[in-house]
Amino acid sequence: MGKILLKNGTMVNEGVIQENDILIVDDLIVKIAKDITDADALVIDVKGMHILPGIIDDQVHFREPGLTHKGTIATESRAALAGGITTYMEQPNTTPQTTTIEKLEEKFSVGARSSFANYSFLFGGTNDNLEELKRLDKNACSGIKLFLGSSTGNMLVDDEKVIESIFRNTEMVISAHCEDETTVRKNLVAYKAEFGEDIPLKYHPIIRSEEACYLSSSRAITLAEKTGARLHVFHVSTGKETDLFRNDIPLQEKKITAEVCIHHLWFSDADYAEKGTLIKWNPAVKTANDRDLLWKALLDDRIDVIATDHAPHLLEEKDNIYTKAPSGGPLVQHALPAMLEKVKDGTIKLEKMVQKMCHNPAILFQIEKRGYIREGYYADLVITDLNSPWTVTKENIAYKCKWSPFEEVTFSAKVVHTIINGHLGYSNGKFSETRNAKRLTYNRP
Repeated sequence: MGKILLKNGTMVNEGVIQENDILIVDDLIVKIAKDITDADALVIDVKGMHILPGIIDDQVHFREPGLTHKGTIATESRAALAGGITTYMEQPNTTPQTTTIEKLEEKFSVGARSSFANYSFLFGGTNDNLEELKRLDKNACSGIKLFLGSSTGNMLVDDEKVIESIFRNTEMVISAHCEDETTVRKNLVAYKAEFGEDIPLKYHPIIRSEEACYLSSSRAITLAEKTGARLHVFHVSTGKETDLFRNDIPLQEKKITAEVCIHHLWFSDADYAEKGTLIKWNPAVKTANDRDLLWKALLDDRIDVIATDHAPHLLEEKDNIYTKAPSGGPLVQHALPAMLEKVKDGTIKLEKMVQKMCHNPAILFQIEKRGYIREGYYADLVITDLNSPWTVTKENIAYKCKWSPFEEVTFSAKVVHTIINGHLGYSNGKFSETRNAKRLTYNRP
């Protein structure tokens, strides 16, 4: 692959913003210094731009295998590069589900031949695959995924004895979707009795309620404390839940961690009137007060990671009545620009954003040589122009589904270049057709 020399950029890394040059040789960062020269390198002048570590997204649904009319590992990982995401962890609720070691390795084979971004997958726990889970090597993949509330794919794990056995029988991070199924079903029955199948969307966050989220996440945390399991609560959506998490110890020492997603930080229930089913997610987007409390917990380090929960569906699937429209939406291309908008308005500092989107996922999942700009680390980098406005339109959307909940939003910052393992995978709106992705490896003693 040769050499790339990034000149005159402003590097954001490990809480520090400073001007540096970066020399990349093959797939590694080999030198970081104030003024580097190398006659053999491809020089890219990034003066006035910010260089960030490649974003690590710990929760995506790329829909392959079985749901490839919505998206594929190739199409969605390509879109991720346009959003500065160089590494992703894909979820197991595909068709077939990733609930055996055989199916996990089949998915890794697809990643190896198709992915444009670095890849790993989560192994799905079910009510009846405990023995298979016990056979799983702790370095085989990102971790275990449990749906403690049903969502797309119907992988609900609701046997309390099985859940406790899973918690006791893995050293890996258990990432959990937490919504209490009994509460959700009870609420849905009540609203169907009133409205039939065509329930106004404004009731979605009441059906999939604060109570449903809190009951499930608090129960999972209690079990993790009892068993000593390593629990990561995905897509926290309520202010009430944020009080369940700690900020008095470093992330490396936490046994229980939390993630928040872009849509819960950006939208509120006031947006259902305009956006409708386009912002129907599980867990639901809730109130502006919930959003404010999520931001507070993110900034004070009770919430550790920002992710997307990228989950594309076709527009014709979303354009349905409440009970027929699937939950989920595409986000990987627009997550970083959305967060940079929050940097611009003063909601979050750039260094803190990098911590939550780059450093912390690497720490939490013990990823080897990624998530930081360091000599000897893989050259996964995103170069951004914080003063280059652009508007999201159907013409510049890279997702296979060709829509976004951010359509017609004008962002102030754009991704100019994305470098993956030393290769220029995305540059000035154009994609390289060369794949240079790698399967994630881990530092797990």
